[in-house]
Amino acid sequence: MRIGYKLAAEAFGPAELVRQAVLAEEAGFDFVEISDHYHPWLDNQGHSPFAWTVLGSIAAKTSRIGLATGVTCPTVRYHPAIIAQAAATLALLSDGRFVLGVGSGERLNEHVTGVGFPDAVSTRHEMLREALEIIRLLWRGGYQSYDGKHLRLEDARVFDLPEELPLIAVAASGPASTRIAAELGDGLFATEDKPEIVRQYRDAGGSGPHYVEVPMAWAPDEHAAAKAVLETSRWAVTGWKVMSELPNPVNFEAATTTVREEDILEKFACGTDPARYVEVAQQFVDAGFDRLVMQNAGPDPDGFIDFYQRELADRLLRLKPSGARA
Repeated sequence: MRIGYKLAAEAFGPAELVRQAVLAEEAGFDFVEISDHYHPWLDNQGHSPFAWTVLGSIAAKTSRIGLATGVTCPTVRYHPAIIAQAAATLALLSDGRFVLGVGSGERLNEHVTGVGFPDAVSTRHEMLREALEIIRLLWRGGYQSYDGKHLRLEDARVFDLPEELPLIAVAASGPASTRIAAELGDGLFATEDKPEIVRQYRDAGGSGPHYVEVPMAWAPDEHAAAKAVLETSRWAVTGWKVMSELPNPVNFEAATTTVREEDILEKFACGTDPARYVEVAQQFVDAGFDRLVMQNAGPDPDGFIDFYQRELADRLLRLKPSGARA
């Protein structure tokens, strides 16, 4: 079991995210994961810095903690050749601590270039598959070209390659994406506690680590924590189909007006009771995940990190699937 800390790039500026990463290393987290967005989910979150610059600064200011994107879409806003180069560079600067998390993307971030974000999920999957093939091709070294249905590469070479290439964790939510993760990735990334995601990944031949984000919100009392989630992170209860389709924060504002505090409390661990945090995390462990990312939507990141170090770390690291308990 490995425990990560989610850097909420939609809620904090770049310098603050670096500061939190340093605190996370001091508190004993195994890795930090940062979303790679162009927009926040809601306007009142107020931030969305360039993830790759933030990660480079974190690499320079830390020495042990792992780094990961959660996740990058290497098909529209970026060409996969750029991601191949960026990931290789970050792996070198972090002495091999980087994991490249990739996915088929959300309209929220990818429509901004004006070239269009495919309506058909099957097309997005085709593009992701081609992007991963391009990244793998460039990581072999030498000049490479690629002529796909959606993406092309012409006489490109990544000159600075690490001896050990970054692990690629592919975001998945169903059979088609889990096959891509198993065939072209080194690991699985998910946001839901659905055991079928892990099962489909394994059935397709996947054997790498399974990353997942666990929803929580630390505050001195449960109500204050849930209120903070309602204000800035209520989008998290909408599900992946909604999260991948809406183009702007104003659309998420409109789509989440009916979310209630009860909905938050059902999904999130809120407040200061360690048992509730363990209960929520256990659901993801039982679903087969072994890389738990603590996604704190509460108002006080320092308080949460301290709470993790004092109350949660030992409990979470000891978690095993319910059927595997002695």
